[in-house]
Amino acid sequence: MKIDFVSDVACPWCAIGLAALERAMADIGGDLQVELWFQPFELNPGMEPQGESIAEHLAKKYGLSAQQLAQNGEALRQRGEALGFRFDLQKRDRIYNTFDAHRLLQWAGERGAASQLALKRALLQAYHGEGRNLADRDTLVDIAANAGLDGADARRVLDTDAYAQQVRERERFYQEQGIRAVPSVIFNDRHLVQGGQPPEVFEQALRQLAGLSGQSL
Repeated sequence: MKIDFVSDVACPWCAIGLAALERAMADIGGDLQVELWFQPFELNPGMEPQGESIAEHLAKKYGLSAQQLAQNGEALRQRGEALGFRFDLQKRDRIYNTFDAHRLLQWAGERGAASQLALKRALLQAYHGEGRNLADRDTLVDIAANAGLDGADARRVLDTDAYAQQVRERERFYQEQGIRAVPSVIFNDRHLVQGGQPPEVFEQALRQLAGLSGQSL
């Protein structure tokens, strides 16, 4: 089964969604063979490199109060903890431009699904768990190297406009398909599940689409 996971590394619900999807795949086990690929989506394509305060950004974009932000943050933390993903909302206090991160993910994907998955996990944890600046190229090189990729090659990608066209083309493709929110998880180019769903929802979808026994949708 082919799965395209359309998301942004700045999106906390994308971290939740990926953890839930991986839990579902693990629960199904070896009966299901999956190719998981990550596709780019920018929540804030016009964001300046220095980023913006998350509290100010969400208050301006969605009109959320400080109390609402705190409640949403605690809900995220609890959901993440249940799935083995750690949020540190004290450190993750700014939101950044993620275009370079998407370029690196495109590059990693050419090295195979496992390399792309390792980098995706590392980027999500670096930002949401450590508050690292994903618009900073030195930071991105360090994250890539720690994820098992070649740091020198990552630097060469970031120092040029490599993969910029591919990222833009993929973003445009999914926008033309009507994707307006993330995570959007597309199974075999046809079936869509959106949002940071619990593992049970992903497991039901996987079993039904793969024709495996178990509860149907």
